[in-house]
Amino acid sequence: MNVSRPATARDHRAEPAGDEAAMAGRLRLSATRLARRLRQQSDSGLTPTQLSALATADRHGPLTLGDLAQHELVAPPTITRVVAKLEAEGLVTRTADPEDRRSSLVTSSEAGRTLIEATRTRKDAWLASRIAALDADDRAHLEQALDALDHLSGQDDS
Repeated sequence: MNVSRPATARDHRAEPAGDEAAMAGRLRLSATRLARRLRQQSDSGLTPTQLSALATADRHGPLTLGDLAQHELVAPPTITRVVAKLEAEGLVTRTADPEDRRSSLVTSSEAGRTLIEATRTRKDAWLASRIAALDADDRAHLEQALDALDHLSGQDDS
């Protein structure tokens, strides 16, 4: 006897996914795996949160701790701990905010900028070696996909 059961949100076999949904799933998994592999290439001695905060301070600094927390989407106590660690390592500097002496401004130090650049160089080298291993057709497809990914992520809006 064949008993049918109602489809549930967790039952992926209930209805075939549309092309967009299937592609979204593949893209999410690929992006997650690539991000994980790139984090492994970092070799910076910092956590991903610390490295991200350092890069944000370098790119957008000087920033107040509150502004840095907003950029990083973390709570103020978290950013305070992260900045304390980065400061202890000599990777950021804190100075008094001239507009509000109760606040401090955070910016990357020369050592912080050097670490960021070395990390980016290692990650780019790893990616370049992986891209070089692709055949010409796959490299051409990747080139086209990069334009679509930039569009998808809003990077081409500027």
